[in-house]
Order: sequence, then C-alpha cells, then structure tokens
Amino acid sequence: MSKIVITGGAGFIGSHIAEKLAKEGHEIVIVDNLDDYYSIELKKKNIDIVLNSGDATFVNSDVTDLNKMQEIIDGTVDYVYHEAAQAGVRISVENPFKPNDINVLGTLNVLQASMDADVRKVINASSSSVYGKVQYLPFDEQHPTQPVSPYGVSKLAAEQYCRVFYEVYGLPTTSLRYFTVYGPRMRPDLAISIFTRKMLANEPITVFGDGEQTRDFTYIDDVVEANQRLLGNSRTDGRVLNIGSGNRISVNDLIENLRSITDSDSEVNYTGKQKGDAENTLADISLSKKLLGYEPSVDIRCGLMNYMKQIKKDFRC
Repeated sequence: MSKIVITGGAGFIGSHIAEKLAKEGHEIVIVDNLDDYYSIELKKKNIDIVLNSGDATFVNSDVTDLNKMQEIIDGTVDYVYHEAAQAGVRISVENPFKPNDINVLGTLNVLQASMDADVRKVINASSSSVYGKVQYLPFDEQHPTQPVSPYGVSKLAAEQYCRVFYEVYGLPTTSLRYFTVYGPRMRPDLAISIFTRKMLANEPITVFGDGEQTRDFTYIDDVVEANQRLLGNSRTDGRVLNIGSGNRISVNDLIENLRSITDSDSEVNYTGKQKGDAENTLADISLSKKLLGYEPSVDIRCGLMNYMKQIKKDFRC
C-alpha cells in the first residue's frame, strides 16, 4: 500500500477520492485550508468521513505556502492527488487574482515539493473549462484551448506546469480534465445542488440564458474510478485526459429530469447569460478508455437519483 497526499481533500471530489483510497488500505494525508468559499461545516463532515474510512490524517494547510508543501510532501510520500483549487467560473470573473494564486502558484508549489520528494506521480485535477470556445464537439484532447474565464486560464496554466515538470524535470504527472462532476457531497453552489434544493422547497429556479446550453455531466463514482486507475499507471505520464460521461443534456432537460424525480412545481425563470460560462461541453473519452480502461457506468438519471437520496436525508424546509 502507498502513502498518498490529497490536496483539497476536504472538498467534494477530493474527499471522495480520499475515502475510496483509505478504504482500500492506503495511508491518506488530507491537506486543506478550509477556505470559506462554501460551508466549512460541510468540509469538516467530509474530513470526518475520510478519517473514519481507514488510515487517514488531516493537515490544515494552504498550497500557496511552498514551505508547508515541502514539509507535508516528503520522502515518505508515494503519490499526490492535487485537487485543491479555487473553483467557480463566475467567481473567477469577479476576482481573477485568487484563482491565479491558488490554481497556478499552488500547483507550482505542489509540483516543486513533489519533485523534491521524488514522488512516483502527481495527478492533477484539471477542467473542461480549458477548452472554452467550441470549434467542434465532442472535445478531444487535441481540441484548441481558448478558455473564456480566468478559472479556465488558471487550470490550463496548471496543466502546462505539469507537462513541463514531466518533460524538463522527469516528474511523472497526469492531468484529468473533469466535465461537470456531480453527486453526493457536491458543492452547494453548483447548478444541480441549487436546482434540487429549490425544487424540494417548490421555490422558483433561475436559469442563466435560455436553458438550451448543454453539459456533459459526470458522476462522482466514475471520476473516482478514473483517479484510482492512475496509481501505478505510467502510460499516462505527461498526458492530459478527458474524464466525462461521453453524453450531454441541456439545462432544460436536466431540470425536467429533476422535476420528475422531485415531483416539484417550481417555476423556471430565465435571465441573461453569465460571463465566462461555456455554451456546450461534451467529452471524447476514447483516450481515457485506451490508456486507463475508463468506462463511465452511471447515467444522468441514475446519478441524480443517487444524489437525491442524500439530499432528501439532509433536507430541511
């Protein structure tokens, strides 16, 4: 078994990866600064879930602190999952400096510490936001990258640092471009979270644009499986891989699926488009299938039902 550091391990995706790997017997070190971008209490609950899953510890630290990263990522660490980031396309439009500091400088610090410690591999969480302007669909990994938000720019810069650290310094890295991940414990500021809670309370829903924009929604269990498959996998060194479902639906169709699940009468109000939002996303996952054996297994209907089970358990009007 391996010792694995997971930055951003108190967050949605990071905590799921940490939980799964802890249950498999790996020694897990969660690193998170508990930023108040969203509920710290939710993050603490995620940490407790991981700590109760196996050999796991929590360190309250920030990836923007190189000295701290070098203390945590030492010669005893085998793998690093770099999930820490300032998420949120819209928040990055309002403040482009914070995602740059965390997503770019933070990644550089993690890479430097990992190289110094001679870790076996760094798995970097990237995003479909790096594609930005659509020239064709589905997006394959060779599609031009023209981000339309500061968040997308910061994730693309992080990817490039990962590539350079592999090509120049010999540090094995792989970046995974996530496509709209959802599921239990997802961030409360994401569309599915907001829509679901509004529907359960029969409150009006606000949709930016006409609702015909499409997304490739990826269930959290499929994302975790892809990350797990990178342990010991050298075929992906220096590469970027799409991790999506390979399917897409419109926001309007998403709402109708949620409406049928919740039996809600919520009114839908349409408003202007948000700056930085992509119009359409769809992943070509053929490379991930080839190099990882990645096969997403949870369709949108099943995934929403699984998410609803958690929400109804926690929901209070």
